[in-house]
Amino acid sequence: MLLKTFGWSFAVTALGLVAAVIYGGWEAFGVVAILSVLEISLSFDNAVVNAGILKKMNAFWQKIFLTIGVLIAVFGMRLVFPVVIVAITAKIGPIEAVDLSFNQPERYQELVTDAHPAIAAFGGMFLLMIFLDFIFEDRDIQWLRWIERPLAKLGKVDMLSVCIALIVLLISAMTFATNAHQHGGGHADKAETVLLAGIAGLITYLIVGGLSGFFENKLEEEEEREHEAEEEAKRTGKKVSAVALAGKAAFFMFLYLEVLDASFSFDGVIGAFAITNEIVLMALGLGIGAMYVRSLTVYLVRQGTLDDYVYLEHGAHYAIGALAMILLVTIQYQINELITGFVGVALIGWSFWSSVRRNKALEAEGGDDDAAGSKAEVPSGV
Repeated sequence: MLLKTFGWSFAVTALGLVAAVIYGGWEAFGVVAILSVLEISLSFDNAVVNAGILKKMNAFWQKIFLTIGVLIAVFGMRLVFPVVIVAITAKIGPIEAVDLSFNQPERYQELVTDAHPAIAAFGGMFLLMIFLDFIFEDRDIQWLRWIERPLAKLGKVDMLSVCIALIVLLISAMTFATNAHQHGGGHADKAETVLLAGIAGLITYLIVGGLSGFFENKLEEEEEREHEAEEEAKRTGKKVSAVALAGKAAFFMFLYLEVLDASFSFDGVIGAFAITNEIVLMALGLGIGAMYVRSLTVYLVRQGTLDDYVYLEHGAHYAIGALAMILLVTIQYQINELITGFVGVALIGWSFWSSVRRNKALEAEGGDDDAAGSKAEVPSGV
């Protein structure tokens, strides 16, 4: 079962890591490995959400999502989107960006270095909004309760996350951006560039969130109609085809899943810029991670179970918050990509360990979720 479900992911991982060593040696191997772990962790909740929706679809639409949908997710978002970001910020064509990265790496690095403040501001704001919206939401399950409880209360204030993000952007523009690195080792005032790019990142987040909400509402409407049809069938005694009902909602489900995939992959792609600017390494690392998202989705659908590691989503979002702040700091200061990667992996690993301890405590308490959560949380708050 495990090999059947994850076989292709294992194969792509091996090929990707070998390609990384051939391309850039063992340092490239480390960068790709970190990007893969980061993408898998950040998209773990994506796989859980996908599985919850996918199991409601008929076999035909499941196959469509797991083939065409994954091709869109892997090649459209993880491979093409990073090139588009570099092309726009460096003001060159996408084909030229790819050509420079292979044939004139020094020139490519110059362009990316000059464009980095814009990339960092755009990505930093997008990731920061993801983190803030998560941390200000009141959740039944909390990991670091001493942080999350008071922030959840503050989150009742409307538009608080947007206000905080804009304040952070202003501070970044007035500090890091006024002494930003430029090619040749000097510094330049990039305040206007950072402000415009940061606002663009904020707008992008709001648009993606709006689209996700729109399709989610459509999906709920279709499910409500399906439920009403089933109730009507019970009253009249008529048989209703389950496949036909799935077919009615399937199109909106598919669109919703694609928008979700796009929004979830944004954080992975943007976060990747905090680790490396090289298109090839980003494509390898994010591509490997995207394959595991597909395998996890299939596994969860086939097993009929959801995620047992309840703090993993928290750890992934804390990693997103850390990457957001690191991106903003890199507007002025250079931070080694391996250090950046390990920060995210460490937070995710910590949340996984906390989840395991919680599950053991839950078993010991005989299913008392609150008691188990409190016991498992003690080391988290130290």
